[in-house]
Amino acid sequence: MSQSNQHFQTLAVRAGVRPDPRTGAVLTPIYQATTFVRNFEGDEQEFSYSRVGNPTVAALEEKLGTLESAPPAVCFSTGMSAITTLCLALLKAGDRVVASDVVYGGTFRLLRQVLENFDVRSDFVDTSDPGQLRRALREPARLLILEPLANPTLKVSDLAACVEIGREAGALVVVDNTFLTPALQRPLEHGADLVVHSTTKYLDGHNATVGGAICSRDESLLEQLRLWRKSTGTIQTPFQAWLTLQGVKTLSLRMAQHSRNALRVARWLEGHPDVAAVRYPGLESFVERELAARQQSAGGGMLNFVLKGDPARAQTLLRSVKLCYPAENLGAVETLITHPATMTHDSIPPETRRSLGIGDGLLRLSVGIEDPQDIIADLEQAIAVAVAKRPSDIAVSGAITEAGGARCVAK
Repeated sequence: MSQSNQHFQTLAVRAGVRPDPRTGAVLTPIYQATTFVRNFEGDEQEFSYSRVGNPTVAALEEKLGTLESAPPAVCFSTGMSAITTLCLALLKAGDRVVASDVVYGGTFRLLRQVLENFDVRSDFVDTSDPGQLRRALREPARLLILEPLANPTLKVSDLAACVEIGREAGALVVVDNTFLTPALQRPLEHGADLVVHSTTKYLDGHNATVGGAICSRDESLLEQLRLWRKSTGTIQTPFQAWLTLQGVKTLSLRMAQHSRNALRVARWLEGHPDVAAVRYPGLESFVERELAARQQSAGGGMLNFVLKGDPARAQTLLRSVKLCYPAENLGAVETLITHPATMTHDSIPPETRRSLGIGDGLLRLSVGIEDPQDIIADLEQAIAVAVAKRPSDIAVSGAITEAGGARCVAK
């Protein structure tokens, strides 16, 4: 059976992976090599130096490209090196970027604190409002960077509408698909030009690696990215690629379980008397539920919530969880809880952050694949501790939080 006829889960396991021709090993070897001997026989040589390309990395690139119904991806050392290399490859001094107003804090920092020094201007707009996006693109922009499911507010933008507006304005449309992965959302099928992944998150899924990838159906864009990756030395390492290859094999199974667990936890939180608000795409109360259902096949593993009362209760809860890990990452088999205002989005000015819905009481939960009753039990006891504390008892100035023996440095 050709891969074109295979289903997603089969491709997640088999794409890019072939038994080793010399040993018959089922797993792709880790080609931990810098140098590949020059071939003088006239055949085209694929590998010469691991800063340019590596067989293990190439296997992951083929797998990720196949999952996005695209040519092989371009893999990078981190998610941020992926988006940074993309910007270096496609932008020049005087260019303009339009981005979703709620984006990952590292993307905001790159655009505002780094690229502005090179005369690249960025404007952040509410991409969930097509009219506002259309007005923003009346002025030419080279890139439109979207997070259709925003981090961490979970605001949903109409992907097809945004792509159409971006295309009409002559902008290349870049979609950060880290939250949903190709298992739940396929931006290229909606017309996006490029898809960015932090493979660190759900694609790896086991808190074992850092990495990034970019997919596109435009070979000329992929060639530009490979040239800049070669020039800047931002390729993923063979071992990181090998670990990610193993993680991706269970991607669709994990995303299904993440989604089931997150819906169950979200419904429990919604019924808790001390919870003021919960946002999760699968909830009946989720305002953009119909739109989310049109462009993603399940709700995913991410939700956020706010406790009633003093926002400082969020910090107490963070210190009180025992099963959930307070951490900046997401997308792992373990449940992780984050306080965006002091962790992932602290580079955004407080006034701007709050205006976007990232308040001091907002908590982001990356729901893992543990038994959901155990996740709920942990949240229940942590909420009880947070609510029992008087505001004067809550220490919010310390940068280091501790819970269940795990330490989290808020940065």
